[in-house]
Amino acid sequence: MLKEILSISGHPGLYKLVTQTSNGIIVESLETKKRMPAYATHKISALEDIAIYTEDKEVGITDVFKNIFKYHEGKESISHKSSANELKAYFDKVLPNYDKDRVYVSDIKKIISWYNILHKTNAIDFTEKSKEEVNNEVNTEDND
Repeated sequence: MLKEILSISGHPGLYKLVTQTSNGIIVESLETKKRMPAYATHKISALEDIAIYTEDKEVGITDVFKNIFKYHEGKESISHKSSANELKAYFDKVLPNYDKDRVYVSDIKKIISWYNILHKTNAIDFTEKSKEEVNNEVNTEDND
């Protein structure tokens, strides 16, 4: 579940929430499995809460990850260290209507890096989430 997968400002990679403490949380790196404390002073974001600007709305990062998954037929994405032009062209293929003025190359790099970490560590199964995500989208549209 993406709500338990966290990005922590100032720390590379992704982290899994382990437990809460009186003054913060304990997280575990998805890649190294090392645990560390994260405090309220860190900017902590659950991947589930992150959305990408498109020309007409915001798209949840789960949907972007699913697009990447489908585009690569379940394989790993391109490297987040590719050139800026390659990254923009690639992102235009996986999310064609992304807002080119508000989504920066640094954002694209993070998304691709996160996808590859999730893929490499088998932290999420994008094929299983599709039915749940469809139900969530229907419920969200009903609330509009």
